[in-house]
Amino acid sequence: MTTVAPRLEDLWPCLQGMIPAALSTCALDGTPNITFVSQIHYVDAAHVAISHQFFNKTHRNVRENPPACAMMLDPRTLQAYRLYLRFKRSESSGPLFDSMSLQLQAIASYSGMTDVFRLLAADIYEVLRIERVEGFTSLPAPPPAERPSGLFIDEDLVSLRLLAERLNRCELLGDLLETSLQLLDERFGFRHSMILLADERNGKLFTIASRGYAQNGVGSEVGFGDGLIGMVARARRALRLSAIDHSLRYARAVRDRAEAVAGKEALCREIPLPGLPGAAAQIAVPLTVRGQLIGVLAVESPEPLAFMSREDSLLTIVAAQLAAGIEHLSREQDDSAVALHTRPQPAPAAGASARARHFCFFHADDCVFVDGDYLIRNVPGRILWRLLTQYCGDGRSEFTNRELRMDSWLRLPEFKDNLESRLILLRKRMEQKCPDVRLVPRGRGRFALETDVAIELSEKKA
Repeated sequence: MTTVAPRLEDLWPCLQGMIPAALSTCALDGTPNITFVSQIHYVDAAHVAISHQFFNKTHRNVRENPPACAMMLDPRTLQAYRLYLRFKRSESSGPLFDSMSLQLQAIASYSGMTDVFRLLAADIYEVLRIERVEGFTSLPAPPPAERPSGLFIDEDLVSLRLLAERLNRCELLGDLLETSLQLLDERFGFRHSMILLADERNGKLFTIASRGYAQNGVGSEVGFGDGLIGMVARARRALRLSAIDHSLRYARAVRDRAEAVAGKEALCREIPLPGLPGAAAQIAVPLTVRGQLIGVLAVESPEPLAFMSREDSLLTIVAAQLAAGIEHLSREQDDSAVALHTRPQPAPAAGASARARHFCFFHADDCVFVDGDYLIRNVPGRILWRLLTQYCGDGRSEFTNRELRMDSWLRLPEFKDNLESRLILLRKRMEQKCPDVRLVPRGRGRFALETDVAIELSEKKA
């Protein structure tokens, strides 16, 4: 009986970097060389790419003698495959190089190897033949019901339609954020997700909404260029890591060798993974509108190989809808409010309640602490301090977005101030740290400060 040769597109689990591949080359004089590569990248049905970083001998061999052979293992079954290859060309620019470089930089950032772990070129190989290697001990095959990688089904289209309709009905930015994460969970199975908005003035992203985590991460920050999320913000390109822990093991092994040569002080610190502890797979997609970065949508999973090209495509579609909604509602809610003419209400006296909250503002870095614990900083910190001082000093309890935008002391950016998103972040941080002092929406572009306790204020200049 004739055995059908496997196709490259059917070997997608082998191409995710979970198990390093053995790459064999030979010099012109017949001297063989075998090295392990962290990942073989799929280019198309007849070509693969291998990153050129440290393998100078391999790099030299294939330019003198183009044939090569790669041995790969399917991480689900441990079935081995042999790829017979021929080196075609090397690329140091273009979409393929940029995509491979971005993935490498994300791993390098996590492991503190940004200045060491860099892509020099993407070596392109033609796949001449694929051979199934017999004699290996195989695990049971995965269930046949497993969904093929990269394929949409009717249910996906129905879910995308439902998501678009639900998001279009949202009138408040907070509802838009929560609805999008809820639907990603319920309709697409993305159990762990987060939305981060960009603060380009400070070169950071701040988490404004999250779902599926034991601890609410709202308010946490990621610098542009830090890890997968930061790299996506910097490059404004979607990025998927299907086997983060395996890639990090490889990066840490290289780091250990680099430390032995250059010393620990020559390398940057390792950056902890944001979000889910022990995340094995992650996708981050930029939220952009007309070329402007709004933020990043990120999803994670504890299961390796959880995300393939299908999930990548779904999230890219969702991200486009979400970015447009964030941009529209932020602008609309900031602009629509009219000034309030409410009679000031006297602030409660300090002795009127058995309980009190003490807020302290640090002018040096615009931080606000509540009862000695860090609460918030930067623009949201200045906003909170302005509200608290007017509440305690003038008895005001209701405010508008418009008046905050016109307040020069807040130092809001003139372009894309993200005021509504900053208020949502502030509101959620207060729910976490001091739920008895609240910012309550009173309609589009208006809100009130409510408290069940007495408020005490102090300031520190240094």
